Amino acid sequence: MQGQGSPNTHHHDIPAQGAVLVPTDTLPETPTIRGWDFNNGRDLDGIMESFYTTGFQGTTFGQAVNEVNRMIRWRLSDEPIGPLTDPDQADPAFRASKRCRIFFGYTSNLGSAGTRDHIRYLVEHRMVDVIVCTAGGIEEDIIKCMGHTYVGDFNQFKGSELRARGLNRIGNMLVPNDNYCKFEDWIMPVLNQMLKEQQELGTNWTPSKMIRRFGEVINHEDSIAFWAAKHDIPIFCPPLTDGSIGDMLFFHSYKSPGLRCDIIEDVRLINDLAMKAAPHKTGMIILGGGVPKHHICNANLMRNGADFAVYINTGQEYDGSDSGARPDEAVSWGKIRIDAKPVKVSGDATLLLPLLISQTFAKHWTPKPDSSVNRQ
Repeated sequence: MQGQGSPNTHHHDIPAQGAVLVPTDTLPETPTIRGWDFNNGRDLDGIMESFYTTGFQGTTFGQAVNEVNRMIRWRLSDEPIGPLTDPDQADPAFRASKRCRIFFGYTSNLGSAGTRDHIRYLVEHRMVDVIVCTAGGIEEDIIKCMGHTYVGDFNQFKGSELRARGLNRIGNMLVPNDNYCKFEDWIMPVLNQMLKEQQELGTNWTPSKMIRRFGEVINHEDSIAFWAAKHDIPIFCPPLTDGSIGDMLFFHSYKSPGLRCDIIEDVRLINDLAMKAAPHKTGMIILGGGVPKHHICNANLMRNGADFAVYINTGQEYDGSDSGARPDEAVSWGKIRIDAKPVKVSGDATLLLPLLISQTFAKHWTPKPDSSVNRQ
């Protein structure tokens, strides 16, 4: 009788063998996992390209790069001409000119962060066609043309101490109260003029029209709103009153009552931009969750779903929030097409957006032939 651990013990005699080491079946055709070899240097493109084979969120990020590049590169000429194709749309030059209409969404905190400058780059070069953000994303963009936001700390300062010093904390960033005083001095004359135009010209103000006016008046090349106004890129903000802009509108309503803002005209416009996008395809790049995420997805519901989609956020789906919902949930609603290849990257957009841009828009974008979004 052989003792325990004898070298003559055969593996097939171990009872757990079949349970632990199930024979491998045929693997699907897929790349092998391998990270970047720094013996090859510090090449940004090489490092970024290796993300796809790194695993976990590295691979997901690589998939997001591929999806955004598919948005960028798509042309109507890629699609076959069917028997029911409008003869006017069969012209090769026409087909080559039709690109994906890209809806871009971001939350207020990203307007406060330096991510604002990355978004401004996209808008400055007409790389996106429709924007949705929350109120802070508008006001912080304007305010940064008048005063700075500073690097702070998540834990160093107590809220009570900052309050006494007239400083506001956004995560690990600090915003002086003086910035909002400057904003009030700047925006009140703008609101006065808007009220005058409403009363004398019958202007029906909407959030997107207000934001366009803000961009025109600030007239500053650091501003997202400035470039959006210049290039006729609409910025939608359904919760326009949920921030300092709302405070200013509140104060203005006592000083000069009567200014009105119509959100219904705007929801019709953004839905039309999605619904009437054909023969374009549509793509969604959404940073964070909340209103921007759902507003863009819901607009694309009107055309039976977006063709391309990339989410970047830290939300989780266990609580049923739309912010944390994976793209497959949007597929169930018809907000993303069933044959799409959407990607959700779980991570902080302040880290991921500049890396994404470096491998997509900054690398592969070709300028558009005209200076305004085709809204038909």
